[in-house]
Amino acid sequence: MNDFFKVLEKKKIALPDDVYVLLNSCKKFTLFNTVEELTIAAVGDKNSNTFEVKYDIPGKGEYTEAIIHRVTNGISANYTDPYMRRRDPDTMSVSDDLPTDKPRFKDKFGYNFRSLKAETFSWLKEQELAVFFYFAGNGKIGVGGIAIAPANAGFFAMGLAMLQKLIPINELEPDFEINSVIYVAPTFRHTHFNGKQVVVHNRSENLHEIFSYNLYPGPSAKKGLYGTLLSKGEKEGWITAHCSTVRVISPYDNQTTFMHEGASGGGKSEMLQNIVREPDGQVLIGQNTITEEKRLINLPLFCSFNPVTDDMALCHPSIQKDNGKLTVLDAENAWFIRVDSIKDYGDDPFLEKITIKPRSPLLFLNIKSNPDCTALIWDHTEDEPGMSCPNPRVILPRNIVPDVINRPVTVDVRSFGVRTPPCSSENPNYGILGLFHILPPALAWLWRLVAPRGHANPSIVGGSGMESEGVGSYWPFATGKMGIHANMILEQIIQTPRTRYTLVPNQHIGVWKVGFKPQLLMREYLTRRGNAQLRSDQYQDARCPLLGYELNYLTIEGAKIPSRFLQVHRQHEVGIEGYDAGAEILYDFFKKELPKYLTPELSATGRRIIEACLAGASVSDYNSIIPMNYQYSFLSIKDYEQSNDYNGL
Repeated sequence: MNDFFKVLEKKKIALPDDVYVLLNSCKKFTLFNTVEELTIAAVGDKNSNTFEVKYDIPGKGEYTEAIIHRVTNGISANYTDPYMRRRDPDTMSVSDDLPTDKPRFKDKFGYNFRSLKAETFSWLKEQELAVFFYFAGNGKIGVGGIAIAPANAGFFAMGLAMLQKLIPINELEPDFEINSVIYVAPTFRHTHFNGKQVVVHNRSENLHEIFSYNLYPGPSAKKGLYGTLLSKGEKEGWITAHCSTVRVISPYDNQTTFMHEGASGGGKSEMLQNIVREPDGQVLIGQNTITEEKRLINLPLFCSFNPVTDDMALCHPSIQKDNGKLTVLDAENAWFIRVDSIKDYGDDPFLEKITIKPRSPLLFLNIKSNPDCTALIWDHTEDEPGMSCPNPRVILPRNIVPDVINRPVTVDVRSFGVRTPPCSSENPNYGILGLFHILPPALAWLWRLVAPRGHANPSIVGGSGMESEGVGSYWPFATGKMGIHANMILEQIIQTPRTRYTLVPNQHIGVWKVGFKPQLLMREYLTRRGNAQLRSDQYQDARCPLLGYELNYLTIEGAKIPSRFLQVHRQHEVGIEGYDAGAEILYDFFKKELPKYLTPELSATGRRIIEACLAGASVSDYNSIIPMNYQYSFLSIKDYEQSNDYNGL
């Protein structure tokens, strides 16, 4: 591959030293310049339609990691180990000496990463490798890099090349900076980590290395590169938010842009989905889990919408507008969409149509397939007989998504999604959220600190209880300091006073099974209202102050939403007793998670908000710290604390 090095030399592109040595001393490497080339590599060659990704594991013999099929609509990959079909939340460790609040590799595994790094390079030198260049981010905002993986793991490389834009070598700009590297060495999962998913981040001032010791793209190709963007933003003072974004147009031409945040399973991808009608044309709000009663409403027309982001949004200073609202831009080249909620034909006609006959090959994960069949997103692989994998996925290039917006958009409403369990007086739990709540900015910030992973999370190994994903809900992917990110999010909220905040559940409202309908109905309602304010008698302080303001009534196109979906204590199966017991669970969770942020790094305003919460603050207390109608825009936290509107500590 002398031409490879000559092209880079001509363009004055410097490979990191370790990459240069590796590529000069490996058995063989192939440079890939298109996703289509990787599609062929995923199944071995253009004449093959099935392939097994397998390795010789010292002491264990041959092990098959995944079975790959060429299908009519792309590539289908199925892992042989059900554990590999979901992201393990405990994958990350940091091996460098730069500031971090994450586990250090040496502390976690008991030895220095240098020795493992040397072993990794020794193993890679013995392999035939797949290599390509990528840019993580959008336009000029982001991080350039190079990926190096075993050539027989072509499906993994394909997924990475779709998620973050593959750049052909001839299209690299002169002086293209390689600030990140992904190394993939899947055998080490077995030889060094007892079969577990492990991803090691090794940072220096100018290079962010990611060592992926497994072949599930979630923690490395997807969230690993998310980590590089977060590291860059932490240095430069900007955030890559964990959210979906959608611009919605009402039947009356009102336009509202929603940014929906939350932990994995919090409804980000679902915010980009259509509402599905029942066979008789009605819309199901929910079904009572005790009586099996169904509650339906009639909606003659739905809003239309334009997708913007699915999971990662750049909030970079260069795109912000002087209008008091947050502006975001997609940070991905393709979307890693979970399709567990699509269980049969017709559940999501939009996704079904675009995935059955796509304009370019897709990558399916955990979807049943045979060679040369058509992969169907409702036909999920079974983890065991009769039990479907909860995390089926498809990687969807955003350039084939109809009506997608490719430019920055300003955000009107930032919603935060929470997976909630059923709650009743007999079995109280934190499923006490109504259809949606209005949050004061200070309380919106607190929810982004605790970021509950929530009930029955489909994307995560384990994940049955209420655990925190940490600051911004992106903390599992960040490598730096938690307090710095907490400050950046708070400053972002203060600088964008015209963006409103809501809190929305999914799965359950009290004893009612609702799926993701609450956020979709919120989307319909708030878009129809446009910029109109809610009437003062339409909302009041929630019985649990952590939920901000609850709604007293809600009508969409003449269809009244029953009050039991707005105020859970009105459900006779829950009542005041069940609600208050659930509120106590929420308070205990906040009291457990918030003290970790009370570090010297935290701003005075942040400290005041957290201490108010720990002291049992009311909704008006939160609103007095950062008023909902606060008019100053684009102030730093320091400037805000020095302004007349700041009440001090």
